[in-house]
Amino acid sequence: MQRRNFDEMNCPIARTLDRVGEWWSILILRDVFFGRTKFDEFQKSTGIAPNILTRRLKSLVEAGLLEKRAYQDRPVRYEYLLTDMGRELQPLLIALSMFGNQHFADRGVTMRLTDTETGAAALPVYIDSLTGKRIDAENFSLKSIRQA
Repeated sequence: MQRRNFDEMNCPIARTLDRVGEWWSILILRDVFFGRTKFDEFQKSTGIAPNILTRRLKSLVEAGLLEKRAYQDRPVRYEYLLTDMGRELQPLLIALSMFGNQHFADRGVTMRLTDTETGAAALPVYIDSLTGKRIDAENFSLKSIRQA
């Protein structure tokens, strides 16, 4: 089945999925957040086929989420680093991790959010910066805004 392109849809979720919705992309981004930057590191961590990894890295660079930078001249080898836009995906990856720990951790919790200063486990909540209210289904909902 041919993958559908969501770039033309008038939905921010669909347009984001168009850039990062493929599961290999999410796992590559996870690896970059863990400090991996090189092709071989991504391949070893994920088990992804080299041709698919090449395509995924290219698409993440084209989407502006990763930056490709040469770190060796002979032969030329590249590392992949998060851009500012890529770093903004951290809350999404944290949310996916927390959701997975809560609902799909049949093999135990394998990833934990921790305070970088103290090492203590953290439990994220989403707060509206304007009202200070916790963002949850009781207090907030997504609404479609029609554009004229």
